[in-house]
Amino acid sequence: MAKIVILGAGISGHVAASHLRRKLPKEHEVVVVSPNSNYQWIPSNIWVGIGRMKSEKILFPLAPLYKRKNIGFKQAKAVSFFPEGDMAEQKPYVLAEYVVGDEKGKQEKITYDYLINATGPKLNFEGTEGLIPGQNKAYSVCTYTHADHAWEGLNAIIQEMKQGKKAKILIGTGHAKSTCQGAAFEYILNVEEELRRHKVRDMAEVTWISNEYKLGDFGMDGMLLKYGSMTMKSHEMIEMIYEDRGIKWILGAAVNKIEDGIAHYENLDGEFKSETYDFAMLIPAFSGHGFKAYDKHENDITEKLFKGFMIVDADYTPKPYEEWSVRDWPETYQNPTYKNIFAPGIAFAPPHSISKPRKSKNGTDITPAPPRTGMPSGITAKLVADNIIDSIKNGKDSLNHRGSMGNMGAACIASAGFGLTTGSGVSITTFPIVPDYEKYPRTQGRVINKTFGEIGLAGHWLKLFLHHAFIYKAKMKPFWWLIPE
Repeated sequence: MAKIVILGAGISGHVAASHLRRKLPKEHEVVVVSPNSNYQWIPSNIWVGIGRMKSEKILFPLAPLYKRKNIGFKQAKAVSFFPEGDMAEQKPYVLAEYVVGDEKGKQEKITYDYLINATGPKLNFEGTEGLIPGQNKAYSVCTYTHADHAWEGLNAIIQEMKQGKKAKILIGTGHAKSTCQGAAFEYILNVEEELRRHKVRDMAEVTWISNEYKLGDFGMDGMLLKYGSMTMKSHEMIEMIYEDRGIKWILGAAVNKIEDGIAHYENLDGEFKSETYDFAMLIPAFSGHGFKAYDKHENDITEKLFKGFMIVDADYTPKPYEEWSVRDWPETYQNPTYKNIFAPGIAFAPPHSISKPRKSKNGTDITPAPPRTGMPSGITAKLVADNIIDSIKNGKDSLNHRGSMGNMGAACIASAGFGLTTGSGVSITTFPIVPDYEKYPRTQGRVINKTFGEIGLAGHWLKLFLHHAFIYKAKMKPFWWLIPE
């Protein structure tokens, strides 16, 4: 009998657990360890953050579902890794600490035959001085509780505008190396549309602030894409969208300090500036959780497992930007030292950024970190699960399922407003996520017919459909596995 332990119950962890349980015989044990009691469909946090959807519509409790599906569940957080066991426990294990109930603070050795680290990122708000969700007039939509608070703050500003007070709204990234520009992009479009719905758009100055060198970089070095019968660069498309909606922008900005209604930042020219605001939503930097790892003699071996995030089958050799390649990116998400440990989704350490690295004239790195959210998280989690399933069934290691972000596509649908007859959506697909300049040199590293953008109500309808489809899938309702990642 094999025991598979999954750390985290976000998109990657939940996808891995559901596929493992469906495909493995019952004698094999699947256990999820997560500090969160609920599953949340994170893409819909945007609608919670504008008051158009209640947070209870995007989440559900994990324990009852896992009990019905014969998946073990421990509401605890991983503390440290012992991939060789120790002198008392001969099997590899994770030391986890319970976070609720009578067992809060109690630690347990959770042994495993296979371990999937799907812990995702730490939301590193403390990486930017004063960036605390709900304080200093700054908010977040990274979790459903953050999004609830963001709507409270935004609604208060809307009510003040209705009383005749003008307001400044600032949305974007809150650190020189933040990722998830797509979420901030979607939120600014929704906020702008919500201001129109409340008939206060003329009272607000809406500004985008980002660590991107150009609009539409999204941490993917931008895109050359098809837009209708035209070919355009992603920054041209986003500029068109922002100009049409009267949204200003500040680029190449490393936000480094937040005060009450003031965002301080450094730009690529080395200038130190500030932007005032009445309401801000700034995405923090993502970081690893600071896990430690030990061998069976309790010697620190953290460097064998982590470079901030978990080390996998990527090429981490330091090299200049001109020598970066899609071949640097992992295909199996397996740790090279401990072959029974995997890290899909955001939990794996990328070999380098996707966007060209840039520094300010003062030497500050101002470059978006590579995105690994959404589709890549689900695809890599299923891939890892399938390799573990094959290994268990074949009685030997199997890595036949492979998928690099250099040969993987992704779709991003950013709603702009909410409703069946109103609102809009910006749909962008890209293939591959990591550009392959050797294979596609004339189209900026991507397949032009698979990299395109569309704007219209149809995209918004699709976003609504995907919300309901992926909640259905996550609840593992009949034939859920037919819905792709």
